[in-house]
Amino acid sequence: MSDVWEEVERLGRQTDEGAQELRPRSELVVTGGPWPEGEGEGEGETMIINMGPQHPSTHGVLRVMMELDGETVVRAKPVIGYLHTGMEKTAEQLTYVQGSTNVTRMDYASPIANELVFSTAVERLLDVEVPPRAVWARMLLAELSRMASHLLFQASNGMDIGAVSMMLYGWREREETLRVLEMITGLRMNHNFVRPGGIAADLPDGWQRAVLELCEIVERGIDDYDTLLTSNPIWVERTVGVGVITTEQALALGISGPILRSTGFPWDLRKAQPYLAYDQVDFDVIYTENGDCFDRYRIRLGEIAESIKIVRQCVDMMPAGDYRTQDKKVTPPPRARINESMEALIHHFKLFTEGFRVPAGETYVSVESPRGEIGCYLVSDGTGKPVRMHIRGPSFYNLQSMEPMMEGRLVADAVAVISSVDPILGEVDR
Repeated sequence: MSDVWEEVERLGRQTDEGAQELRPRSELVVTGGPWPEGEGEGEGETMIINMGPQHPSTHGVLRVMMELDGETVVRAKPVIGYLHTGMEKTAEQLTYVQGSTNVTRMDYASPIANELVFSTAVERLLDVEVPPRAVWARMLLAELSRMASHLLFQASNGMDIGAVSMMLYGWREREETLRVLEMITGLRMNHNFVRPGGIAADLPDGWQRAVLELCEIVERGIDDYDTLLTSNPIWVERTVGVGVITTEQALALGISGPILRSTGFPWDLRKAQPYLAYDQVDFDVIYTENGDCFDRYRIRLGEIAESIKIVRQCVDMMPAGDYRTQDKKVTPPPRARINESMEALIHHFKLFTEGFRVPAGETYVSVESPRGEIGCYLVSDGTGKPVRMHIRGPSFYNLQSMEPMMEGRLVADAVAVISSVDPILGEVDR
């Protein structure tokens, strides 16, 4: 069996300018499979096929090796590493000021969560507290980013399973969300707006009206999604009872986010371990009990509505004041002072050339991203650059759920399973 495994790996590695070379199916027909005998074997002859790494339903450069008994998946194995970016190693060469520019590109569908977890880790090592306005602005942006991410999921999930109209519906509201994010941060994605010490700039004029109008638009949109899909008999047949995972399996694999909550375990860091000002706003943790593709769709739909609820409270309760701390000179001075004060000019120059020094130590911070718990482990030696940064990317752990979800299902269900996991490979291959 080891010879077969080596041959399958060889065939998968043969590429032409990054695109996997297609091979006749007959070359991959084996008896048994690449795993030890007696584990996951089907009846009679089985076949090993590669789904990806270049495949429209893998949501990035993901390769899934599947052992099939006819059209039934006996065993599945996600294979990663095709999009390795080295962001964790790159962080060791960047100052803490430059760090958020690096991490924002990991989960590119939810960049604010990346920036928030990194900035909070740096602030904990510095022992600085950000002003209330920055706290609430961060929470506003985090929920807008969660809405954009879940809207992207609704669009791609519908398209993957054949509800092509859903792609147009979901993209429609996502574009409106990205327009508001662009108005506030200056960019549609990879914002580099949440930085150690606060946020890059104050909220612009007219942000309240734009955000409230967006909430109304997205609310109408999710009503359309509910009408289009939730009771649709074809949608129900393709998702109910498909890709089931239990709470015990999810916890054993370190899975979090909507996948864990779909098993009946209502774990959400915003409630369980409140950060920012989540303990001052009213919202519910959405969870179900069946652990299937349909429940994961329903949870993300419900979480969009809860994010809208939080965003509206942020608009009503946004405090006045500074949007970044002036403590320990971790943020630039007000621009007006640069023309008036030599000390302010030197401060600005040194901040963006050398950065600031962080006391020696280590810390771990986690927040609730749209895909689950994203954590940042940061080690400082007292200089202006971290010694080590490690990101706990939820997509990396969530990919492990594919094997129990796919086992015993048809090949056609594999697409629904991958879509319901909602992986972002930039977060996995970091």
